[in-house]
Amino acid sequence: MQISAASPCVLAAIPLIIGTEMTDKKLKVMFLCTGNSCRSQMAEGFARELGKGKIETYSAGLLATRVHPRAIAVMKETGIDISYQASKEIDEELLRKMDVVITLCSNAEESCPRTPPGIKRLHWPVEDPVGTIGTEDEIMNAFRKARDEIKEKVKGFISGIKKNVAL
Repeated sequence: MQISAASPCVLAAIPLIIGTEMTDKKLKVMFLCTGNSCRSQMAEGFARELGKGKIETYSAGLLATRVHPRAIAVMKETGIDISYQASKEIDEELLRKMDVVITLCSNAEESCPRTPPGIKRLHWPVEDPVGTIGTEDEIMNAFRKARDEIKEKVKGFISGIKKNVAL
């Protein structure tokens, strides 16, 4: 089952796809994108910071590239340093250990390896700022827009976990 975080009822649906029993176990979450350079890296950074003690977070891509310097810069504006994170290809063995897999682009959603039935999949379509053409300000604003959208989605997801909704 796929649920978009853009849906107004996403938090209401989380218990149906993840279950309702809260445990002390950290939820293992992997964020996926095509190149693991921007959106999935930002999501990993936000989830690691905002979900301390609740989730164990990972990110990966269909191919490994590099963490985009502009993604690092806009995350630094929020006080989160992702400069130490590395772009990684999907490790299928690690993927099978996840509780939740969240894709942030349609390409990753369509091309991600099949996950076992016990792993919940969510799709959060976020526009890729990497291809933005314009002035430096316009490009950076596209990165900030993606960052802010991802932050809100991650906050909503973690809020469900903290309210015992998402486990």
